[in-house]
Amino acid sequence: MLKMRYERVIFVAWSFTTFARMIHVSEFKDLAHLTIHKVGNSSNEEMLLCSKAPLQLEDETISQLLITYFIQPFTKTAEFFRFYHEADLQLNEIFQYCRRIFEDQSEFQEQSVNIAKHLYKHSTHPKIKGGELYIAYFSKCQVDGEEVPAIGIFKSENRDTYLKVFLEDENYQVNYEDGININKLDKGCLVFNVEEENGYKVSVVDSISKQTEAVYWKDAFLQVMRREDSYHQTETAVNMCKQFIHNKLPTEYEMDRVDQVDLLNKSAAYFKEKEHFQVDDFANEVLGHPDAIASFREYRNEYQQAYQQEIPDEFEISAPAVKKQQKVFKSVLKLDSNFHIYIHGNREMIEKGYDEATNLHYYKLLFENEA
Repeated sequence: MLKMRYERVIFVAWSFTTFARMIHVSEFKDLAHLTIHKVGNSSNEEMLLCSKAPLQLEDETISQLLITYFIQPFTKTAEFFRFYHEADLQLNEIFQYCRRIFEDQSEFQEQSVNIAKHLYKHSTHPKIKGGELYIAYFSKCQVDGEEVPAIGIFKSENRDTYLKVFLEDENYQVNYEDGININKLDKGCLVFNVEEENGYKVSVVDSISKQTEAVYWKDAFLQVMRREDSYHQTETAVNMCKQFIHNKLPTEYEMDRVDQVDLLNKSAAYFKEKEHFQVDDFANEVLGHPDAIASFREYRNEYQQAYQQEIPDEFEISAPAVKKQQKVFKSVLKLDSNFHIYIHGNREMIEKGYDEATNLHYYKLLFENEA
């Protein structure tokens, strides 16, 4: 049996000195242009209705409510994408429409209609809901510490019923109205005017992205792929390390589940405590044994080829990506349907054995204090 080098895992506060750039509502101060189109489901014979001119926004309160409605959902993600096309980036329709608006704001209304037509063309799945499509132009917003313009593409598909309580003839009355909940944006896309040559920096939200009919928004309509930034690199490395510990090591060495959990704990601690990932540093600190390190390097190459995803020798660790992926490092032992054992620290404080009298396995837990 391979004897791994184990050390007590000490969890410390997260370091947020290096992280993928988050989006904040306060950084979108100037909603310069806004137009609204109605995009139905073409397969259900619903219509496409396009406005003839942008909306005139004169009420500051409404402008701020709209900015909050559009931007708030993006504050929950640090993941960024870029436009692409299998043949040539220049063939990506949304990329081209956004580029024309960035080059000349007088193109805004015409290109917004093109965007609506493009969405209508891809709204063919029977379960896709029609809704309002908002195209917005923000002349000033912050991204990567730089003030740049941005284009927003947002869609509302679901409507809510609201009670309206009002005073009439010294008595309160109740009525209802059908409207849009400004706390529930269904779909959205922010395109920042940076890195044009690589397909811009793009952020995407989709409230039902896991459902089959929703794939059209990101894959068919926008045609975006993940950017090769620290967020994506961290997420890929975390998944690779987890699969190595779960799938590769047990096939080569006699490892019980406790040893696997211990390695997962050490991996979690590494990604939480470090600001930079360095592949040799990770292998030495987490695995320790020369044979396991050699196996890890081999598996990394296999993983990159199998998933067509590069894992650099070193990169900045994205804290938001680690936080999102923390469920990957499950430090729990599930024993039949009776017990769950959560292991957070010293591997030496738990021992596995076999009881011949009952023909059952058991774990012995060593501790000093009981809470």
